[in-house]
Amino acid sequence: MLPPELQPRSFRPYISSSLSAPTTSFNGGYSPEPNPSPNSAFYGNIGDSTVSSSSSRSLKNSRFSPASFVHNARIAIALVPCAAFLLDLGGTPVLATLTLGLMIAYILDSLNFKPGSFFAVWFSLLSAQIAFFFSSSLISTFNSVPLSILASFLCAETTFLIGVWASLQFKWIQIEYPTIVLALERLLFACVPFVASVLFTWATVSAVGMNNAAYYLMAFSCVFYWLFSIPRVSSFKLKQEVSYHGGEVPDDNLILGQLESCMHTLTLLHLPLVFHIASHYSVMFSSAASVCDLFLLFFIPFLLQLYASTRGALWWITKNEHQLRSIRLMNGSIAVIVVVICLEIRVVFHSFGRYIQVPPPLNYLLVTVTMLGGAAAAGACALGMIADAFSSVAFTALAVLVSAAGAIVVGFPILFLPLPSIAGFYLARFFTKKSLPSYFAFVVLGSLMVAWFVLHNFFDLNIWLAGMSLKSFCKLIVANVILAMAVPGLALLPPKFQFLAEVGLVSHALLLCYIENSFFNYSSIYYYGLEDDVMYPSYMVALTTFVGLVLVRRLSVDHRIGQKAVWILTCLYSSKLAMLFISSKTALWASAVLLLAVSPPLLLYKEKTRASSKMKPWQGYAHAGVVTLSVWFSRETIFEALQWWHGRPPSDGLLLGSCILLTGFACIPIVALHFSHVMPAKRCLVLLVATGLLFILLQPPIPLSWTYHSDLIKAARQSADDISIYGFMTSKPTWPSWLLIISILLTLAAVTSIIPIKYIVELRAFYSIGMGIALGVYIAAEYFLQAAILHALIVITMVCTCVFVVFTHFPSASSTKVLPWVFALLVALFPVTYLLEGQVRIKSILGDGVIGDAGEEEKKLMTLLAVEGARTSLLGLYAAIFMLIALEIKFELAALIREKAIDRGGMRHNQSGQSSSATFPPKLRFMQQRRASTVPHFTVRRMAAEGAWMPSVGNVATIMCFAICLILNANLTGGSNRAIFFLAPILLLLNQDSDFVAGFGDKQRYFPVTVVISAYLVLTAFYSIWEDVWHGNAGWGLEIGGPDWFFAVKNVALLILTFPSHILFNRFVWSYTKQTDSTPLLALPLNLPSVIITDVLKIKILGLLGIIYSLAQFLISRQQYMSGLKFI
Repeated sequence: MLPPELQPRSFRPYISSSLSAPTTSFNGGYSPEPNPSPNSAFYGNIGDSTVSSSSSRSLKNSRFSPASFVHNARIAIALVPCAAFLLDLGGTPVLATLTLGLMIAYILDSLNFKPGSFFAVWFSLLSAQIAFFFSSSLISTFNSVPLSILASFLCAETTFLIGVWASLQFKWIQIEYPTIVLALERLLFACVPFVASVLFTWATVSAVGMNNAAYYLMAFSCVFYWLFSIPRVSSFKLKQEVSYHGGEVPDDNLILGQLESCMHTLTLLHLPLVFHIASHYSVMFSSAASVCDLFLLFFIPFLLQLYASTRGALWWITKNEHQLRSIRLMNGSIAVIVVVICLEIRVVFHSFGRYIQVPPPLNYLLVTVTMLGGAAAAGACALGMIADAFSSVAFTALAVLVSAAGAIVVGFPILFLPLPSIAGFYLARFFTKKSLPSYFAFVVLGSLMVAWFVLHNFFDLNIWLAGMSLKSFCKLIVANVILAMAVPGLALLPPKFQFLAEVGLVSHALLLCYIENSFFNYSSIYYYGLEDDVMYPSYMVALTTFVGLVLVRRLSVDHRIGQKAVWILTCLYSSKLAMLFISSKTALWASAVLLLAVSPPLLLYKEKTRASSKMKPWQGYAHAGVVTLSVWFSRETIFEALQWWHGRPPSDGLLLGSCILLTGFACIPIVALHFSHVMPAKRCLVLLVATGLLFILLQPPIPLSWTYHSDLIKAARQSADDISIYGFMTSKPTWPSWLLIISILLTLAAVTSIIPIKYIVELRAFYSIGMGIALGVYIAAEYFLQAAILHALIVITMVCTCVFVVFTHFPSASSTKVLPWVFALLVALFPVTYLLEGQVRIKSILGDGVIGDAGEEEKKLMTLLAVEGARTSLLGLYAAIFMLIALEIKFELAALIREKAIDRGGMRHNQSGQSSSATFPPKLRFMQQRRASTVPHFTVRRMAAEGAWMPSVGNVATIMCFAICLILNANLTGGSNRAIFFLAPILLLLNQDSDFVAGFGDKQRYFPVTVVISAYLVLTAFYSIWEDVWHGNAGWGLEIGGPDWFFAVKNVALLILTFPSHILFNRFVWSYTKQTDSTPLLALPLNLPSVIITDVLKIKILGLLGIIYSLAQFLISRQQYMSGLKFI
């Protein structure tokens, strides 16, 4: 018996009206399923069901099911290009706004704050749309206010649909608001076809012009009608509700309803026609071709709509198959006749009249018979109307008639007229009898006719196209057409002959690549002085690439070709896109070779069993070697790509780095998919990619023996335009960049354990000293080109830094006693280097006569500026050193505390008894044993005995770093007010020790930050008041004749009014003890006069901070109080 949903209403079981109301499930899903009567024979005896079984059944029968949105690919085809087009129209402001908003959304999502991430996405889209309104020039583009308003609304609607699409990706919205999710899905499918077709047409018109805009709109409307208007089942329906008996899906499970489907049909049929009338109303009846445009724009979409009805597109009219067949037959016949006649007038006789060899009026009759008969035969095959003997005979006769008429039209000799008739007979036999020999007979005869047509019309012309004669081009075209005709038959052969179809497809792709590469990169025709005629447009390259990839995908899904053929064809068709960016004949083949080398891990090993889909080690090495060779083969293409990107020839370092980086990226699929368990492979890949990036960023000088200068590279670098445009450029020596590259690579090698410094103390020592020497020499040679003694001090400083950091992270048996002295030496070197740098630079300037014949005061000023500039660089170096040391110590102390906590937990576990030890997870026991075997000797107990210096050293490094940064702020920015908010967080690196800050703990870690901000602003405010009074810049008080003490007293008083809020908040941050709620609120109004009346900006900032502090303290105290009540 069928379910009640598929039964006629009169035969459905009786359902009580009291039980037929919709119910709401516990998860918020709307369940309009009626509850059946317990007495129904269909449902059986369910009177003894329990409450739990009833609830589980109601959950199972819920109409809503949270799931991933399965139509993302379909939506992405429409909305992703639209979003890219809007970003191009909006420019940098829109891109920057959207990037910032999406970064915030990503951060919130990573913090598991899903509602915040949702609202951040919508807020970023709203902000980007506002920026789009202000940054785009729609009014100047359209030169019409109404059109600009419509375009703005269209862009806003697109942004809204992108937000709707993003909202469907949040699973919590599906769970909490199921009805809204269903509405959003319907809204997306209802609106996207219209928006996408209009925006795609807009972009196409912007690129190629307005002449055929209505046809572009018609094409895009047809594509998106097919993608979205064919009935689709909702992503959020349970599978058991979709899989009904009989194969019929209820209307409620479809995404679109009758209204939306009707609107899609009306839009498909009338929008291109109305757009053409609106844009060509003055000339739409000026000629027969213009009238044909009107009919074509209506009836071509109408034919598509009738064909789509075979997939259920007209379900909203009727579901009776007999009625639908009648609609398709009657309306399709009329539409085909109109379209054929219009195409004859608009295309055939207009563009190909020279190839029609029959005089009028016979030519009109034969062309009509050929086109109308061919269209009727194709329509009959597409609609499945060839099902019996009579229809087969009629189809065969029509094919023979069409073939003969077409041959007569093109001037085929009457003597050989049986050949096309026989070819049409065999083609019809193939479609009716499914006979492969018939198809191959058609291929042979059709090839002869194609060869005759090409030889008869083009072979005798003495024309050169794209550097080749027309005869050679005709041979290539004939060969390509023959392959294209033979491939469908070869694809239908038994599997043991599958290789023939693969060879045919690969040969066809190679010929197509060669022809397109020759024509697209040699775009001038030389014939009687005609030049600059584009022989092959770029959209044809994109179109043939898209069609080829779709064909390969379809043949692969149908198992007509093997995986190797899919790999080769995908690489060949994809490599054609390189021609759109690089105008070189070698770009296509270099891209093909590179793709063939990179893609095997992705395409050749994915359809086998999991055990055999993994590469063997020798295969991995072989693929890596092939990738390297392919990159070397593509070096000239890489050079041209870099030259196209930068606008001038790249340096040897940039070229070598790009090749290394490309090799690393090409090896990522090999390692990620097939050797993800091999750690040495991952580490080597990281080093390879890092090497390429460093070469690109630093561009070190490359020895001549490492470079390869082909004729192309030499010709590009010897251009005289560089000197005339850029002039003579002098560059300083870049050899120190090699030292920085070596240092970074050694660091990565140590971090990834390629260099085992963790286990060998001697290697650790050599490594740290070598790193220090390399960095010291690089810094000295790059930034401090003075005396050798200064170079020696800088090298010693860097060696001490590297030794301290390395042995703090990987301590040895004696390093805990030596490291404090290393840090002391480092601190002592700071003032010595600072003072010596100034003296050396003064002697260098005065001794070399750099300042020449300048006056005494000018000499002093220039010397002072030079010294201060160099000392600022030195201060920056030492600030970075102390910051690194403070970070390292903070990290090590946190690791030691964590290890101590684990040890305590292990002791408590051991004391709990042997039985609990038996139940301890084996994996965790193994990890603890491994940690105990690999951990350094510097344990928690030894840290308590010998490592007590670490907190003190970390605190000294933190304070020195903060002090140096304050000095740099005063020298570089003049004491910026905003800098303290970025510098104060450095004090978070302070540690609890027994020497300096004994009472300081993790609970008070934010106290130094807040107190330093308050103290800095107070002291600088006092200094600003004193400076203004001392220099007579006291503002309006002096300008009206008032005493300067009035200015000072007023601002000092306003400064003092900000103290209570800061004192209360800093006390609260130190102790976190709850105070009365009224205390911070009572102190809040005292900050208002400081914000409103003061003349000093720092006092105003203190007032604003006081207000923020008071509100924050009140809210935190209130939250603590509410949490305590919940706990009680």
